Amino acid sequence: MEQQTLKLTSVLSDPTRYSIYQYVSRQHRDVTVQEIADSFNIHANVARLHLTKLEDVEMLVSETKKTGKGGRPSRYYRISDEVVSLQFPYRDYQRLSEIAINSLASLGKEGRHALIETGRTFGYESAKSFVDSLDEDVSDMSAKEKVTFIEKISLNQGLNPEMHYDEERNEIVFRIFNCTFSELAKSQPGICQMHHALVEGIFEYFFKDIKLQEESSMFQENEMACTYTTVVLGNEATS
Repeated sequence: MEQQTLKLTSVLSDPTRYSIYQYVSRQHRDVTVQEIADSFNIHANVARLHLTKLEDVEMLVSETKKTGKGGRPSRYYRISDEVVSLQFPYRDYQRLSEIAINSLASLGKEGRHALIETGRTFGYESAKSFVDSLDEDVSDMSAKEKVTFIEKISLNQGLNPEMHYDEERNEIVFRIFNCTFSELAKSQPGICQMHHALVEGIFEYFFKDIKLQEESSMFQENEMACTYTTVVLGNEATS
């Protein structure tokens, strides 16, 4: 664990490499060496080196694909599904949370209800903590500013979000390409309800009165993301 932590911090200490990782995480698709080289104005060999180092610590994965244009196959990079965690000193809170979540899920209806309330509280408190840390007041924010804050919070939680705000319809289409509980959700279907409540909690902190509808799940066949439509109710939508 210590050696892996040292490798991660070494890889991420380079500002360009860290920016490349952020760039790849926001594309929601595969990227090539040449795309990175062009986007960061660096030589292709330098871009390949940065991508290889990120792959070495399992932050990215790659595969070769034929382009259909003849010639050699190209290598494409994307975000890894591996969970990356840095802790000083090491504390296995993730394992503890997995045990606690599984225990609640096994308690039937009451346990699932507790999971949903836990997710909602976590989302709400995460949003509040973020806004407080910046000494901001949510009541002074416009709807667009609130949407921007929600996107930042989602990025901080590693959700890889994509957001579209329709001001006229007071509607937000919110897509996430990574799930906080993806490892558990595969074996515990009720976890998706908790994650839904987490997203709901974040939105409720900013907009209070909302209607959140899940349109699709990344665990459905041929789906890459969880998609939510959020209708903002009341006067706060246009504040």
